[in-house]
Amino acid sequence: MQALPLAIMAFLLYLGAASWQGLTLLRRVPQRPALVRALGVLGLLFHLPAALQLIDQSPGQMPGLSTSAAVLTAIMIVLLLGVSLAKPVLNVAVALFPISGLALLLAVGLPSPERTGGMTPGIALHAMSSALAFGVLFIAACQAGLLGLQNQALRHHHTRGMVQVLPPLTTMERVLFELIWAGMVLLTLSIISGFLFLDNMFAQHLAHKTFLSLAAWLIFAILLVSHHVLGWRGMRAVRWTLGGCAVLLLAYFGSKFVLEVVLNHA
Repeated sequence: MQALPLAIMAFLLYLGAASWQGLTLLRRVPQRPALVRALGVLGLLFHLPAALQLIDQSPGQMPGLSTSAAVLTAIMIVLLLGVSLAKPVLNVAVALFPISGLALLLAVGLPSPERTGGMTPGIALHAMSSALAFGVLFIAACQAGLLGLQNQALRHHHTRGMVQVLPPLTTMERVLFELIWAGMVLLTLSIISGFLFLDNMFAQHLAHKTFLSLAAWLIFAILLVSHHVLGWRGMRAVRWTLGGCAVLLLAYFGSKFVLEVVLNHA
């Protein structure tokens, strides 16, 4: 089956799941976590074959910007669906599912032009740990966004609507820091494996990715230490989480965007 019909089906299923969860937050429909997960899983069943087709277009070669985004969002959805079985994070689907569907459609419509060498086992470890780290920390950023909205609503004494559907504030904060801890472990593994298995982490085409990844690691490390020692929480934790994820986003996709879009057009 062609990648485009698969991508369209995945997008529609993701959109349906995100719409239901969004209406749940607005208290327009009852909570149906099993329905949202089922639609998400069905979306993955179309997403993964489409992503594999994109990778197969350049066998033995590293994917470029659009294909990387399609693969990474699939990994994030797998992580979200898995974590949601144990932690109350399914509300993140409101943002993650549509973003994933759009990323897949973009990848199918605009296949990546990048052509680089294949992966050794060490580089594969680096790539996988990097993808998992970004996936977990992106989910943490979405969780932080919901926590910020909840914090603001409670601060202004708005106790109706979304606030009544979300878990208690303390639970939201605990889950946020659990996600950040997990993401930090994976990000640390990614950075260490990069230094071990890549030829030169400070080469011209990797330098800014290395510096930004280290900067993101430092931001999250400061947040975790300050939370433990100084009791940082609430909106301060939200801002630092979103800031760290923004830096990590630049680290992961900035170089590919510059190389494939800016320099290519230039």
